[in-house]
Amino acid sequence: MGAPRLADMAMETSAESPVPVRTVLQAVGGWIGRLGRIWVEGQITELNARGGTVYLTLRDPVANMSVRVVGPRSVFEAAGPAVTDGARVVVHAKPDFWQTRGTFSLAALEVKPVGIGELLARLERLKQLLANEGLFRPERKRPLPFLPGRIGLITGRESDAEHDVLQNARRRWPAVEFKVVNTAVQGQQAVPQILEALRELDADPGIDVVIIARGGGSMEDLLPFSDEALVRAVAAARTPVVSAIGHEQDSPLLDLVADLRASTPTDAAKKTVPDVREQLQYVRQLRDRARRVLVGGVERELTWLNAVRSRPALADPVREVERQAEQVAALRDRARRCVSGSLDRAGDQLSHTRARLLALSPAATLDRGYAIVQRADASVLRSAEDVAEGEPLTVRLAAGRLKVSVSEIVEP
Repeated sequence: MGAPRLADMAMETSAESPVPVRTVLQAVGGWIGRLGRIWVEGQITELNARGGTVYLTLRDPVANMSVRVVGPRSVFEAAGPAVTDGARVVVHAKPDFWQTRGTFSLAALEVKPVGIGELLARLERLKQLLANEGLFRPERKRPLPFLPGRIGLITGRESDAEHDVLQNARRRWPAVEFKVVNTAVQGQQAVPQILEALRELDADPGIDVVIIARGGGSMEDLLPFSDEALVRAVAAARTPVVSAIGHEQDSPLLDLVADLRASTPTDAAKKTVPDVREQLQYVRQLRDRARRVLVGGVERELTWLNAVRSRPALADPVREVERQAEQVAALRDRARRCVSGSLDRAGDQLSHTRARLLALSPAATLDRGYAIVQRADASVLRSAEDVAEGEPLTVRLAAGRLKVSVSEIVEP
């Protein structure tokens, strides 16, 4: 009834007609009473027992918030000895508002300590949820630069983890620079401080890599590094993040979402910063390899050049000219012999043909004293019967001709 009255009066109140404090507190108490009984999870701090009543502060494991819890001693004794300062518990309580003091608290009805098994189950459910969203996929992880110009380090103040990272990194590469942000690494302040440090380093353009480091501890001590808000912040970071939490066997969810997981803070320094001695040795090896390649190439070219120079054409070029001259002379002599032989054979053949021609020529017959008688039409006279008396004839001798006429025809 109080809440509706206050709601009605809220529209009517003014500086001239205010409502009394009791009315406001009665309305607030009415609203809180409507919440009913609830289950609340948190971490116990400031545990104090006075008489039959226990007073404590229940802090949120992530946010910087807390609430007072009051309950009978019997309720807390029933929960067992695990209910101590720093323990995580689940409290079944009824919200209560003390109107006389205007304070809010929870009246504890039942307390249950959060065991390791339940914590593991919750972490497994969160791990499955984040995996389904793809936050652990290898392809989304970014490679670290070969030689970071400046490294951001989030770790506890003057902790062994800070010492291990700084000393090992500077031992490997003395010129490496760090920007160290010290935060709480366990307890309710750890997650908010780490988130703030991560935002600060991620916003710095001079930071190339961020290392989140912590030494070993119990599972409860490492719970902040499995917090959902921190895991999502690392996944959304622009700068590559290296997780170096605990020891080899420790595996918070931060290891799965980080771009690189290191088993220890020392291992983080080794994986983030190259070893200057190894790099110098590598440079020497590459330099020696390059020298061998160059010397080998020059030696091969010199061998080839010497082989070319040793060839007869370059070793004694005049000898090649002489050999060619000898070949030309041999070919010339051969051609001369061929031509002379051909001429000789042609001359012999011409002589034989001439001799035959002379032997068969009528002039040879005439030289032996014979004559050729021709009629006026130049036909050769072969029989006396073919000529008439008084017919003019031509007698051809070996030397000259005679013009005669037939005076008498003698029968054979």
